[in-house]
Amino acid sequence: MPEHEIRAVADNLLQALQFFGRARADGEILDIAGASLIFCGLNYAAFNAAVQARPVEGDKAELTRLIRASATQFDSRNLRWTYWLCDDFLSRPLRQEAPSIFGRFGLRPLTEAPGMYAANLAPPHRPLPPIEVRPVADERTRAAFADIMSITFEIPHSVSAAVYGMERAWLGDFRGYVGYSNGQAVTTAASSVTGAVIGLYSVATLPQYRRLGFAEAIMRKVVEEARATHGIEHTVLQATPSGFSLYEQMGYRTVTKFRVYIAD
Repeated sequence: MPEHEIRAVADNLLQALQFFGRARADGEILDIAGASLIFCGLNYAAFNAAVQARPVEGDKAELTRLIRASATQFDSRNLRWTYWLCDDFLSRPLRQEAPSIFGRFGLRPLTEAPGMYAANLAPPHRPLPPIEVRPVADERTRAAFADIMSITFEIPHSVSAAVYGMERAWLGDFRGYVGYSNGQAVTTAASSVTGAVIGLYSVATLPQYRRLGFAEAIMRKVVEEARATHGIEHTVLQATPSGFSLYEQMGYRTVTKFRVYIAD
């Protein structure tokens, strides 16, 4: 895959994940050589993340250094945490050896997420439902965003509200949106712009409204708004298994893969 597409996906993901380090007053972002360490202010592994920021130069000694430095920081604070790694930041032999290296530091594989890229979105394959999209800009929309994220991704509600419900969380470049159908909040999405790409994140729909086109409808409206504001056509995202086929229909193709490891 073209290197610039891989870097566009990885760089955008890094900025998006830094949202969790800025959402709360007790959050923090600590950059070390080769990685960005994100502390959300809570002991919740999914929101405390080490994100590899560039390809590993050299052999396993460099990857070991990054993992050790990250573990030292999170362990000193008694926090559970995750490490996000782009496959294309490692050589093929090192990619195969990586799980055993992470295992030495008490990290195990958690999930894999395809990194996807679209130069332009394909037209809808079906009529999409009417939807009113509101930016996350007040207490009501923050609460709705937190509720939908909690239900969809099985995040404890107290944790979701303590991050997505914070006013300061939405003062940066990460933009959240809530989609309403007949006055009911049913779906969410967020955007993060880096360089020449729009990143889409936090795409979630309440269970009773799934498979009706609401996720696609809000994604297209968020892209349309970002395009109008920034003049950008290209978009990126990280796919979940449930959303992968939809994203392919919309014109996304896989350009890389992210592996997430979690500290036990």
